[in-house]
Amino acid sequence: MEVSLLVLWNDAGTFARFIIILLGIMSVFSLATAAAKWYRFSRSRRATKKFAPEFARFLQEEQLDEAIELAEATTKSTVATVLGQALAEVKPLLKDRATVTTGDINSAERAVERQSLIVLSELKRGMGILATVGATAPFVGLLGTTMGVVNAFTGMALTGSGGLGAISAGIAEALITTAFGLAVAIPAVWLYNYFQTRIDNITVEIVYTSKELIDYLIKSVGSEFGRSIFTKEFKAQQAASTEPQA
Repeated sequence: MEVSLLVLWNDAGTFARFIIILLGIMSVFSLATAAAKWYRFSRSRRATKKFAPEFARFLQEEQLDEAIELAEATTKSTVATVLGQALAEVKPLLKDRATVTTGDINSAERAVERQSLIVLSELKRGMGILATVGATAPFVGLLGTTMGVVNAFTGMALTGSGGLGAISAGIAEALITTAFGLAVAIPAVWLYNYFQTRIDNITVEIVYTSKELIDYLIKSVGSEFGRSIFTKEFKAQQAASTEPQA
């Protein structure tokens, strides 16, 4: 025998209908959140695929000004946003590259860390909705089932009929809310795990590329920067320590 959802809805009581409507609202929220996040991640991925090779080429050719302009122009890519903030810290100093110091590079690294926290916070926005729906939807459905069973046995007590036919309709009405709860929760859990994996992958990309950029700045920015400046500082310290005391 096929189950008609319309018949079950018509036979459902007020509380069961309330549970079904609540589960429907939860489902709409979770699916809308998932659609928005999927669009955001897909757009960022396409932008990053276009940005990464051009940015790497500019760095290899030591065209740092062009790399900065590209990072600032690529606003849809999360990786470009983070790298753009790091480069913005040293951009005013690039006109005279010899003046870039270790403090400037440390400032750029801190800018990367700050922007990474902001970007990752934005990427995680909405994940709480998916987690909440996935965790609570079965319990909401179970609440409807519990109240439906109570109503079924209460009706049986009032009518004095204890046959299976007397309570089967009430039990079916009660169990449908649990089925709705599972139907809402399962996609929400799948979507949460999927987007959490995507966020983890983006986090690795951000950390890797930002560290790579900082290494590049340390080694390549300015003829006086890199190993030579540290060598000079070390030699200066050595000279100061070996000077005869008066």
